[in-house]
Amino acid sequence: MNDRDRQFLTRCVELAETALQSGNDPFGSLIVSEAGEVLFEGYNRTADGDATQHPEIAIARWAAANLPPEERRRATVYTSGEHCAMCSAAHGWVGLGRIVYASSSSQLTEWMKEFGAEPGPVKPLSIQDVLRDSDVEGPEPSLSGRIRELHEQNIRRRSKS
Repeated sequence: MNDRDRQFLTRCVELAETALQSGNDPFGSLIVSEAGEVLFEGYNRTADGDATQHPEIAIARWAAANLPPEERRRATVYTSGEHCAMCSAAHGWVGLGRIVYASSSSQLTEWMKEFGAEPGPVKPLSIQDVLRDSDVEGPEPSLSGRIRELHEQNIRRRSKS
């Protein structure tokens, strides 16, 4: 992982913070062209009860509508948290390239246990368990602590509701 990767991951953490501030689960993602241009970014929009409104799904849909297959393969998706199985599958079906994440599914699973949160309905599979021949890098230790804090804030917020 290089400094450019860390810069884009830092933006993903900022998007996760925005998600949390707007009542959503704290996840943020973006897609970057081979030339280093941010093409699309987003964050979880699950507060209305639609648990499929992950930013990685929005990225896959955007890429399918706006990029030819070769550009999709050369692009990199950056995300605050490792793709869930649903997002990994969407990534693969659309033919996106490299994935770089700040925190892993296994980290999130452990944090949720620590916070006393109930596990979700989908098994926390790694991207490699879902996608064939994936180019994946993560987690990034310098950002994982901040992401843990966001998830802890989210669990506390939920328990007050």
